[in-house]
Amino acid sequence: MGSKHNSSGNRTRSPLSIFIVIVLCCFFYILGAWQRSGFGKGDSIASRITKQTDCNIFTDLSFETHHNDVEIVEPSEPKAKVFKACDIKYTDYTPCQEQERAMKFPRENMIYRERHCPPEDEKLHCLIPASKGYMTPFPWPKGRDYVHYANVPHKSLTVEKAVQNWVQFKGNVFKFPGGGTMFPQGADAYIDELATVIPIKDGSVRTALDTGCGVASWGAYLMSRNVLAMSFAPRDNHEAQVQFALERGVPAVIGVLGSIRLPYPSRAFDMAQCSRCLIPWTSNEGMYLVEVDRVLRPGGYWILSGPPINWKTYYKTWKRSKEDLRAEQRRIEELAESLCWEKKYEKGDIAIWRKKENDKSCKRKSANICKTGNADDVWYKEMETCVTPFPQVSSAKEVAGGELKKFPARLFAVPPRIANGNVEGVTAESYQEDNKLWKKHVNAYKKMNSLIGTRRYRNVMDMNAGLGGFAAVLESPKSWVMNVVPTIAKNTLGVIYERGLIGIYHDWCEGFSTYPRTYDLIHANGLFSLYDNTCKVEDILLEMDRILRPEGAVILRDEVDVLNKVRKIAGGMRWDTKMMDHEDGPLVPEKILIAVKQYWVGSTGNSTSSE
Repeated sequence: MGSKHNSSGNRTRSPLSIFIVIVLCCFFYILGAWQRSGFGKGDSIASRITKQTDCNIFTDLSFETHHNDVEIVEPSEPKAKVFKACDIKYTDYTPCQEQERAMKFPRENMIYRERHCPPEDEKLHCLIPASKGYMTPFPWPKGRDYVHYANVPHKSLTVEKAVQNWVQFKGNVFKFPGGGTMFPQGADAYIDELATVIPIKDGSVRTALDTGCGVASWGAYLMSRNVLAMSFAPRDNHEAQVQFALERGVPAVIGVLGSIRLPYPSRAFDMAQCSRCLIPWTSNEGMYLVEVDRVLRPGGYWILSGPPINWKTYYKTWKRSKEDLRAEQRRIEELAESLCWEKKYEKGDIAIWRKKENDKSCKRKSANICKTGNADDVWYKEMETCVTPFPQVSSAKEVAGGELKKFPARLFAVPPRIANGNVEGVTAESYQEDNKLWKKHVNAYKKMNSLIGTRRYRNVMDMNAGLGGFAAVLESPKSWVMNVVPTIAKNTLGVIYERGLIGIYHDWCEGFSTYPRTYDLIHANGLFSLYDNTCKVEDILLEMDRILRPEGAVILRDEVDVLNKVRKIAGGMRWDTKMMDHEDGPLVPEKILIAVKQYWVGSTGNSTSSE
């Protein structure tokens, strides 16, 4: 009886147990589904936390200038090698154009003034200091006319060029009256005369080249006429010419017409000038004039003001004979004819030639036309005396290489090099998509740093410019962009010039041809991935630090693993950094690293000062 009763009890509880288990399973299933639906309390908390940590808005990275607020706080994470300050004697250090190294090279054809970079074991691995009292430059347009003495403490030009109205020293600033050797009455009056021949006003002329620029007053005053001039001058006894130009907010690089081709593509400039630049145009079979022809666009203009023009008036002042000067001008006329240049104007000290739009109407008496070679392959390539041929045309009315729209329409129009299929892998459609992408990127940057697009950042550099989309979106009278096309990247610099922008070829394993502290904002897209296993990340970052102003900003876009490595090194360089998500969200492996260079100045020895 007992055993039968127990057996009956077990049978009674089994269905109940099963029912309870089923109910519990259903309950937890429904609970889990409810939470996954997004209506659970846990998800609402997570949502609030996510909103509080929006990667596109942050307030702990200051882009404003502080000058004397120089407290240095090294980031605790990630730990990094700390780079010391270089000795104060390196304040104006230009690694590839240093005087001491230059004097070891031949004087012939200005070879000693060209780029001569230090070998690996002589590179500086320290931070270039600013001089005591360094200040953020005056905003444009005031900056065109005034420069803080503390930023460029060199007075020699105020004495050497006093009569020519280049620069004056007043109180604690330099004043630039806008004069030049051949335009002592001012650059505006000089440009007005050029404009009677050259269509500067209507947007036909946008890019210009100034060979031997001095303090770049020509380029400075062209900017108000919507013309961008690339100016260059050697680092020579006329101390700090290019440094003055960049401090004024005018595009310039250290450079010279010597034995190596200029670092610009063929058919780049709408206009070029020599204003008493002292370049021996008739030497070496006219090699320098041939090089100007290579970079001058079909239909472009060349201006020569100074010797030998107006030699009848100045031959005694120049201490040269009439016969010598007459022969020099005759030789220039012959060279211009062989290059298919037509003389349009000569009055007083100025002569202007125009390059033919194609070779159909060109009546060359004799010319050594280059048979082979890439006219855009210029990095450390020797100049040649052969003439770069015009691109072929089908009729006498066609512009060789393609006709450009007037600026600003040409900024976003499809460039001829792309329309003609001359850039591998780039079509009109992909070009337009690239423009859309950069509008999106720059809008995101402005949310991260509200000073982008304002007068705070006058001199801007894009270290890996691609098709120039970043610069095109930023285009404004408030700033200009130096578009750098790395020598190991796809050659797109010709496209950039066809858009009405300026730029230069460069190898970032070497120092850039500029003085320290000459750029307010530096942008680099995919640069460190491009140079992976080519040269050290540390060397590129130290060069960026050299050319970036105190309290200047950096925007780096690259793969997250690459940027983590970069950020670790930058942590020891007195940069405040912050990693940001891609504008499309955190799941995109490409990230954005933003940095601000801290304000600090040098002192004697290897220490630094916060005064």
